[in-house]
Amino acid sequence: MSWFESFILGLVQGLTEFLPISSSAHLRLTAAFAGWHDPGAAFTAITQIGTETAVLIYFRKDIVRIVSAWFRSLTDKEMRGDHDAQMGWLVIIGSIPIGVLGITLKDQIEGPFRDLRLIATTLIVMGIVLGIADRLAARDEVGGRHRAIRERKTLKELGVRDGLIYGICQAMALIPGVSRSGATISGGLLMGYTREAAARYSFLLAIPAVLASGAYELKDAGEGHVSWGPTIFATIIAFIVGYAVIAWFMKFITTKSFMPFVYYRVVLGTVLFILVGMGVLSPHAGESAG
Repeated sequence: MSWFESFILGLVQGLTEFLPISSSAHLRLTAAFAGWHDPGAAFTAITQIGTETAVLIYFRKDIVRIVSAWFRSLTDKEMRGDHDAQMGWLVIIGSIPIGVLGITLKDQIEGPFRDLRLIATTLIVMGIVLGIADRLAARDEVGGRHRAIRERKTLKELGVRDGLIYGICQAMALIPGVSRSGATISGGLLMGYTREAAARYSFLLAIPAVLASGAYELKDAGEGHVSWGPTIFATIIAFIVGYAVIAWFMKFITTKSFMPFVYYRVVLGTVLFILVGMGVLSPHAGESAG
């Protein structure tokens, strides 16, 4: 991998990680369209450490408060009813599904799941799911002629059941094209949470999974055509760009809907199907050399 490729892929990772459009799919597609080798699951997981570092910094006050309360709750019974302490447990519980499935499906994640036809399918299907969830949220927020405005849930109402459902939604993102934020935000909206609450918990829930995945894949960095230098460079670029994107996105969702991302996903998935169907792109473009 050249330094130019690592710069572009790091830029793509930073731009797409927090948006509900799937960063892993865009890294795969960028390489396929450019005629480069597939960067692979290890490169993707490691560069996500960069964007997750942006989450750690952006939500640093929330994270410090949650971690502190969680540790104190281990010895102080009175702290166990504290919302922040409970959030610590909920993040742990919600991380179990992706941890189990990530290890169980490792070979599929690095192989069959990277087929461009599957990516096109998940882009379209999960785009439609996000669109339905967004419409339901909008209906509750504005009401209607025969409907009253319905108050949606905040993170203070998050319990073990919903936390585990969030975790299952996050685990779906092991398939490129699903999108970690897209799946968890859709799940949150369908369970009745506000857009801001769904996005905030989505980002907090991703921290253990992404950092653990990146650490696990470190052993494979530098193998094949992807060396350490370009991987680290791409991770740094992803961090810088990712921080700017998350700051913008958290402001965006307070007043805007997710429909622009829905349209983008459906159009991109459809175009990808057409290109593969016409033979312009091989469904395994770049994989053989990767």
